[in-house]
Amino acid sequence: MLKFRLHYFIATILLFITEVLIALFLNDEFIRPYVGDFLVVILLYCFLRSFLNTAVLPTALFVLVFSYTLEVLQYFNLVELLGLQQYKLARIVIGTSFEWIDLLAYTLGVLFIVYLEKTKTARRWNRSGSQLS
Repeated sequence: MLKFRLHYFIATILLFITEVLIALFLNDEFIRPYVGDFLVVILLYCFLRSFLNTAVLPTALFVLVFSYTLEVLQYFNLVELLGLQQYKLARIVIGTSFEWIDLLAYTLGVLFIVYLEKTKTARRWNRSGSQLS
């Protein structure tokens, strides 16, 4: 079940750096809230696939359900319920405001993952000389 994959780990690091740069230097109304949410599910997926030998779809769906769960917990003010509102890192990681459109950003991010993985698999099949139906 455990298998280290360097390419996913490198992607995780690059996505993490991108997310940190977005959080530190952008305070707009599109990239930070929506592109950040789109990228964070890809980051989580790459992190899991860096260490776990799991199939694409179950991993992607787990990330999506996890992201939805965190978003719903934001609706119920989880940060305040846990008494963590004074900790900036907790507010950033857990989030503080529920947005329906965030669910869409997560969904699009996961669909993008599945598309990329399917495309990568198709290219691998084509390189090996096999025919795809």
